[in-house]
Amino acid sequence: MASPETLITAPSDPARDFARLSSRRLLVLAGIAMILAGMFFGDIFAIFILHQNASRVGLSLASAANAALAGSVDGVGAGFAATGSFLENRGTKVDTHVHLIGFGYLALMLAILQPWVRLSEQVKRRAAWLFISGAVLLPIGVFLIHYIGLAYSPLRAIGWASIFADLGGLMLLIATAVYLLSLRSNRGTFNTAPLLPSATAAGRYLFAGGLLLVMAGLIHGAFYAGVDLYRHEAADYNILSRMSLAAAAQDHAGVDAALDDYGQLQGDKAVKVAAHAHVIEFGFLAMLLAFLQPYVQLGNIWRKRWAGVLLFGSLLLPVCVLMELRFGLVAGGLADFGGLLVIMALLAMWIGILRYTGQLDATGGEIQ
Repeated sequence: MASPETLITAPSDPARDFARLSSRRLLVLAGIAMILAGMFFGDIFAIFILHQNASRVGLSLASAANAALAGSVDGVGAGFAATGSFLENRGTKVDTHVHLIGFGYLALMLAILQPWVRLSEQVKRRAAWLFISGAVLLPIGVFLIHYIGLAYSPLRAIGWASIFADLGGLMLLIATAVYLLSLRSNRGTFNTAPLLPSATAAGRYLFAGGLLLVMAGLIHGAFYAGVDLYRHEAADYNILSRMSLAAAAQDHAGVDAALDDYGQLQGDKAVKVAAHAHVIEFGFLAMLLAFLQPYVQLGNIWRKRWAGVLLFGSLLLPVCVLMELRFGLVAGGLADFGGLLVIMALLAMWIGILRYTGQLDATGGEIQ
């Protein structure tokens, strides 16, 4: 077992933070890659699966309601079984998207904290690999839950995909705990200048823009809670009550009307919650990337341009999501375009960081 003296070391020189296979390099590159993968998966899901899945959920609910009117117990069961399957399919894909991006954010935050983690580089690197392995294993397991189910599982209620997803979560918890429990004051021996978002113009733009996006998201969330939330809850209860009364009275037209109203209500709730979540999410992403701009080896003008592209896409997507119910596919297409802009800007920054680390390797660990 290693002695405490070998495990705890003084903070390293900033010029060596991105040394070959260092924990910070691994966490930064893997974190941005996970965010990119999550966003790309989310765009594919939104374009090819989300709307079709929502339509199938509506049709299966309508089928169950009409079966109830006809007195068909089997038809009601089949309708709700289909609804459950479609919702599980949607839920696991949304969870995959969210977890990938969330773990990417966490990786970037841990990368920023690396200079204050008082462990040897070897231990920090092993923890980084443990974190990355868990961050990949968990969303893959979640994605496969719908397709594998309980097949060949040793447990009655938990399938193999869930077991491996939980294992990935445990790996993440252990790695994160190792870092957080090892945080120490650097006693002024570490130069924090490269970590400051004000170190570059692009960093200042990203930090200020990200802060404004988060504030906009919080204001929108407060407005939704104060104006729409209770109205939606009341409408939810009223529509379901109307549906029950219409079904009891054998009123097919009333049931269909209630189902249409319920679909509109759920759509209204979904776009407002999604817009609120996305604008805050992109704001935090911009602020995290602001700290990494000194390591993006692109020209100053290009760093500022890509920062602008990321901020514009981060605003365009949630605004267009809010407009989807009114303008339909046009707003949806613009929202997807906003997501594509964020992906392009993030990919450009990732390539810039790869160029930085490549030059660092070529020069033996220092960039003048």
